[in-house]
Amino acid sequence: MTHEGSEGLVVDAEVRRGSFLLAVSFTAAPGQVLGLLGPNGAGKSTLLSAVAGLTPASAGRITLAGQVVDDADAGTFVEASGRPVGFVFQNYRLFPYLTVAENVAFSPRARGMGRRAARSMASHWLDRLRLTDLAGRKPGQLSGGQAQRVALARALAGQPALLLLDEPLSALDAGTRLDVQTELKRHLADFAGPCLLVTHDPLEALVLADQLIVLEGGRIVQEGTPAHVARQPATEYVAKLVGLNLYAGQANDSEVVLSGGGTFVIPDQGQHGDVLVAVRPSAVVVSSQRPQRSSARNTWPANVAGLTLLADRVRLSLEGQPSALVDVTPAAVAELSLGPGREVWLTVKATDLEVYTHAEGQPA
Repeated sequence: MTHEGSEGLVVDAEVRRGSFLLAVSFTAAPGQVLGLLGPNGAGKSTLLSAVAGLTPASAGRITLAGQVVDDADAGTFVEASGRPVGFVFQNYRLFPYLTVAENVAFSPRARGMGRRAARSMASHWLDRLRLTDLAGRKPGQLSGGQAQRVALARALAGQPALLLLDEPLSALDAGTRLDVQTELKRHLADFAGPCLLVTHDPLEALVLADQLIVLEGGRIVQEGTPAHVARQPATEYVAKLVGLNLYAGQANDSEVVLSGGGTFVIPDQGQHGDVLVAVRPSAVVVSSQRPQRSSARNTWPANVAGLTLLADRVRLSLEGQPSALVDVTPAAVAELSLGPGREVWLTVKATDLEVYTHAEGQPA
């Protein structure tokens, strides 16, 4: 990865917070939306805080638009107020006693712009984000979607070189979220600088981000395009996030012996050694008896441990060798009399197994 000379965001640093250590190295190019995923405590907020200038790096350096904003070894540190960074917070943090127009104008004013120029800049962004009719309202008079657009307008009005979005849609109800998500994607496409997007929602990350970085325990455990990460998860957390079963095992030509027990027959790809096997819950067939006439090469018994209704389908949690999550229709639950403790047979075709090495799940 080439870091020097980048006009985007270059992070090659360690950040210590108490006993927690974040150690990451990545580049976000101009115009790129980089999604940050990870469980609670993975280091996402620490990373945003360091990039924004709220927490200094304990080692390494951070460069933005060709300027070193933090270099622990050289003693260089640009305060948050001096960094060209726009920040959209999870709860938006609009000033309650200022109007929408005043909220948006605050950002360019904080960057040293004169009052008249700041008002003109705010007017421009109010128009761009279709907020002009709301200019005189206070934040308490706005809907969730409107408040999100005002927060985005305020961030963009400061003419940032970098945009940070911290769970930007999490405060919205489900009905509003889809509409705002589509609108946000359009605005991000127009932003010339890099954007870091923190989210817990895998669909949000897959729709909005060009590239994904997955953090666990202060380290990058996977990075790649959304399609790659969704198809070939590198860890159990990522697999659950994108709704896949993930198994580790040892491959020997057309067979994988699974670490947790059980064996899969796979298409013979001449693979040997440690591999990961990903299986879609919808690819596994559930039967009340062992199938007698099936072309599938993988069949094994399991017990129903739990059932969860997911919109138009039911997700079964099944214990066996291997255990699995399987999606079936509500009708199948009734027809097969599925319930906790019920023994069933699971079947999956070899061609429905995604087999890859750890290196493929974590591209260089």
